[in-house]
Amino acid sequence: MAEEEIEQATNLAVTLGWVALAVTVAFFAVMLASKVVRYAARSHETVREIAVRLRKPAHATFMVLGMWIAVWSTANRGDHWFPVLEHVVAVSVILSSAWMVATIALVIEDRALHRVGHSMEGRHARRLRTQIMVVRRLTMGLVAVVACAAVLFTFPEARAASASLLASAGVLSVVAALAAQSSLGNVFAGLQIAFSDAVRVGDVVVVEGEWGTIEDITLAYVVVAIWDERKLILPCTYFTSTPYENWTRTSSEVMGTVEVDVDFRAPLEPMRTELRRLVVESPLWDGRVVSLQVTSAVQGTVRARATISAADSSALWNLQCLVREGLVTWLQREAPDALPRTRWEHGAAHHPVLRTAAEAAV
Repeated sequence: MAEEEIEQATNLAVTLGWVALAVTVAFFAVMLASKVVRYAARSHETVREIAVRLRKPAHATFMVLGMWIAVWSTANRGDHWFPVLEHVVAVSVILSSAWMVATIALVIEDRALHRVGHSMEGRHARRLRTQIMVVRRLTMGLVAVVACAAVLFTFPEARAASASLLASAGVLSVVAALAAQSSLGNVFAGLQIAFSDAVRVGDVVVVEGEWGTIEDITLAYVVVAIWDERKLILPCTYFTSTPYENWTRTSSEVMGTVEVDVDFRAPLEPMRTELRRLVVESPLWDGRVVSLQVTSAVQGTVRARATISAADSSALWNLQCLVREGLVTWLQREAPDALPRTRWEHGAAHHPVLRTAAEAAV
């Protein structure tokens, strides 16, 4: 009995020695390969970035593979410690492989985002960026779920339990769907948002009476950055079941108005000329629309509405403020009589009927 224990201990020591050797060889082999790849790709940014990002997961994966080869090649399968060591190596292989796959997916998606940001502009770039971000989260979730399931199935108890679970899979799926109805609804809504092109990262929207920009889209919620730097967090199902305004659905170009109430004596043509001067001299104007129209003339004032356009909603807001301030300043300086005023005349001293009535009252 003692000789058998000594023999098993000796076998374990030999196996561990081979494992250490395999891990060391794998470590230096990956380090050497990484340096060679980075040197060969010194003029190719994409390959160099992939080599840098994959260095740590590659070390882990190949070191674990070295452990696997060493254990299977040198260990005595009849020893009592072999199943434990085999199980540890199997779990390590699964986890390191999942790390490697997830890193490769992240590198590919990052390069795609980088390429989209540099080669495309406008709504097409926002659409692709949104889809890539959603696919990234979906990929990470799938890799994590598959890795966890693979680790659990390395345990005999989990494999035995899975057989009984599969027998009642129909009932369990119904129960799970009912329990996670809200979460699953948000996941499918997030996928629908990403691939239906209804709303994209960077779109300007009006939701819940708030004006903001879509900052992030996940499989559970959408982050809207409000103009005053607040963050509005909405579930994905909101954008599939509730009406909202998308100012950049087909293009970012927008039009807006500036309304100014003036007196009936306001010089409209000079005012129209001043409006055009203000807009043309501003870099915020996109050169499409500028006009001045009278939209109302009641209750002692004339309402002049200036219609202007800009490349996006942010530029439009600033251009509206500039035009409003410029017109008010021009009216104060060039046409003070055009400023709105309220007229009231005391007619008792001049009107004969009113004067007689006032004298009778006295």
